[in-house]
Amino acid sequence: MPKITPFAAVRPTRDKAALVTSRSYDDYSAAELAAQLDFNPFSFLHVLHPGYVNVQKNDPTKRFGQVRSKYTDFKSEGILKKETQPILYLYEMQSKSRSYTGIIAGVSIQDYLDGKIKKHEDTLEYRVEQFEEYLHITGFNTEPVLIAYPENKTLSDWISQTKSRRPLYLFSSPNRDRHTLWRIKEPAQIEWLQSEFAKIPSLYIADGHHRSASAALLYERDKDTGNANLSNFMALLVSEEQVKINEYNRVIRDLNGLNESEFLKKVSASFDIRNLGQELWKPTHKGEFGMYLNGNFYALKPLNQTSTVDAQLLYDELLAPILGIGDLRNDGRIEYIPGNQPLTKLVEWVDSDEFEVGFTLFPIAFQEIRELADRDEILPPKSTYIEPKIRSGLVIYEL
Repeated sequence: MPKITPFAAVRPTRDKAALVTSRSYDDYSAAELAAQLDFNPFSFLHVLHPGYVNVQKNDPTKRFGQVRSKYTDFKSEGILKKETQPILYLYEMQSKSRSYTGIIAGVSIQDYLDGKIKKHEDTLEYRVEQFEEYLHITGFNTEPVLIAYPENKTLSDWISQTKSRRPLYLFSSPNRDRHTLWRIKEPAQIEWLQSEFAKIPSLYIADGHHRSASAALLYERDKDTGNANLSNFMALLVSEEQVKINEYNRVIRDLNGLNESEFLKKVSASFDIRNLGQELWKPTHKGEFGMYLNGNFYALKPLNQTSTVDAQLLYDELLAPILGIGDLRNDGRIEYIPGNQPLTKLVEWVDSDEFEVGFTLFPIAFQEIRELADRDEILPPKSTYIEPKIRSGLVIYEL
């Protein structure tokens, strides 16, 4: 049965938690990133993006070395501190529309390899290898894998009771989300939680397939070094009803040598097409697709239900045979936009000179994800954009 493990985390001092933690630096525009780095010397973005003016000019090995060096500086300056003993955490994030609560723990890479922690989505090979190298050089990870467990009243009652205790951190981030963190350090509490999770047949990766795959790759690479921390990776474990699933939309750089008329004719052989003009439109049901091409939106409905998974159906019926998209894990002609971004983002990308056509999908339900994972079936990469997302620098797992 799946095993959870306490670990000696590195984290901000209590007085600096709100200043240190950040969104992932990929979420910031260039202007936002510059402002954070210029005016907040405690931001973890200084670690993730050291020497931000020139860092992108450096090769990955040198860049990851700079991350490691800046991380060491933050520890030596007392901005970050390490726990004196292995513990667990309870984390809550409250936004204007939702609230999420989960347990932060180490989970076993062997459980992941044995299929007790189940995956549902394929990965992009270059990203797995790149992040494995990042972990190897930097020696830490601050983005836990989001793992879902079936609804569990016993754990829910324990979480409600624990939230009545005085937290370690309670702060608001600039986007007005509220973040609370409690330490779970009592041995009896840790053992009880371990025994409760041991009763759960399977856990499911909701978000973080690349991070978990990279951790497993690093484990295989360095497991003979005697570093016990490599045997686990950090996870945020949440009840599956708290998982918020958005789709990932697709944009393609060209029409595979076709002009617009030829492309639409080929699409119409496999899909019923409705031209919606300039109306901003996204699918409202499973089995529908939106398409944006040359200033117009189209609603697509497949003529043949060749797959029950929308992302796979779109690939099988359109992306591969018509647009010539090959290996989704490595093809440079396709990019992905998370579904929590406004539809105008896709319009902006397609209207630029870089992309020719965009596709929108309907979000998959978690029940479908669980059923696919139980059958050992894998979704195409970038099929789901899942929340919650924990802030970088809040809890750090050292390798």
